[in-house]
Amino acid sequence: MKRLRQYIGILAAAATYYLVHEGAHLLCAVLLGVFKQIRFMGIGMQIDVHAERMADGQMTLFCVAGAAATLFAGIVLATLVGRISHQKSKLLRAVMYYITIALLLLDPLYLSILCGFFGGGDMNGISLLCPEWIARSVFAGLLIVNGWIFWKLVLPVYKESFSNEAEI
Repeated sequence: MKRLRQYIGILAAAATYYLVHEGAHLLCAVLLGVFKQIRFMGIGMQIDVHAERMADGQMTLFCVAGAAATLFAGIVLATLVGRISHQKSKLLRAVMYYITIALLLLDPLYLSILCGFFGGGDMNGISLLCPEWIARSVFAGLLIVNGWIFWKLVLPVYKESFSNEAEI
């Protein structure tokens, strides 16, 4: 059962991450009047916009929207960890644990380190108004801070929550 909860948690985290991150891009694109289409690629998706109609500031806003939404949602979940950890459902707690990890850490990790290896993605738009090294440094700082939040504030609560119960 533990392994099944982990797999479900990881799948839920991936789905939630895409919903929040790409949902923020979609909302931003619609509000800016530049939405073109949703592209499904492999197991992921991407919001396509009419970039030729966007000023640099609009493109930067569009590219930052996904990371801002995931970071905000991750911080909200980190602040609710006490309430979540008292839920009776082990599955719900496992799902929320993995979702919290994804929302807190994926964008800072990608935008500080991984974007240099796998293509710029959102960094391409962010770097229109901010030098890439500064943006990557800011996201590296967020990675460190969010990693600390997870390690010191979130993980201990979930560990205690799961260790206080016998495996059924």
